[in-house]
Amino acid sequence: MTAAGAVVPRRRRDRRRRLRWWRLPLRYLLLLAVLALTIGPFLWQLSTSLKGPGEDIYRYPPSLIPQHATLANYAGVAEIIPVWDFALNSLKVATANVVTNCVGAALAGYALARMRFRGRKAALVVFIMAMLVPVESIMIAQFVTMRELQLNNTLLGVVLPGCIGAMNVLLMRNAFAGLPYEVEEAAFVDGANAWQRFVRIALPSVKGTLAVVAIFSFMGAWDDFLWPLIVLSDQSKFTLTIGLNFLHGTFADNQRLVAAGTVIAVVPLIVLFACLQRYFFRGVGEGAVKG
Repeated sequence: MTAAGAVVPRRRRDRRRRLRWWRLPLRYLLLLAVLALTIGPFLWQLSTSLKGPGEDIYRYPPSLIPQHATLANYAGVAEIIPVWDFALNSLKVATANVVTNCVGAALAGYALARMRFRGRKAALVVFIMAMLVPVESIMIAQFVTMRELQLNNTLLGVVLPGCIGAMNVLLMRNAFAGLPYEVEEAAFVDGANAWQRFVRIALPSVKGTLAVVAIFSFMGAWDDFLWPLIVLSDQSKFTLTIGLNFLHGTFADNQRLVAAGTVIAVVPLIVLFACLQRYFFRGVGEGAVKG
């Protein structure tokens, strides 16, 4: 190639670079916009919960840094409602939901992915169809079932309908389906039964997906409002989401207390995700290897 011929492609590359210079700033602008939409409301609530009674929380432009930061709003929430008792009830429900979903979804997912039995494909279709049914459309049937079982107004009645989610079963099924068969075949030759292959080989290989199931189950149970509101009638058994509703009804004019209660409800979710984020992002890839 001559020197003149080499200059032409170089000029083209330089021209392309000049034409694409705006792409990187545009990416950062889009990321900042998404960050503002997702993190902005929480930061505003956190700022409001720390502001004193003399500060204007509706000023424009809004100020995220409190002038006189105080924790009195959090103490005020505890004085109005038994927030820690409600949080303990939510923790019981969320923990039970995590355990039942991790265990049940792992067992069902392994059976759908690795075992051969009559009706396996039909069972998979049933789980997929269960995801398409709106939860609100079956709540009356769920409530009647809980009443017949005499589980209404109990925390067990809150946990039971969501103890195993169809989405979690499909996530675990895809994670197990993505594992190589050769490892389990070698264990089968060595005399390992299905339970030993599940516990010792398959389950340790999908820890990431288990973390995804745990996070989704905890968030779903912790944030659930409608179903506990229907089932529970005794205030001593209320979950945190129902208890915080009293702040809106009785003290609707004090948004500082509402913001403080919101922050109290969000902090456990942030802590859980911070502890499991390493496994979470790995688990998303595990569940998407094979459909």
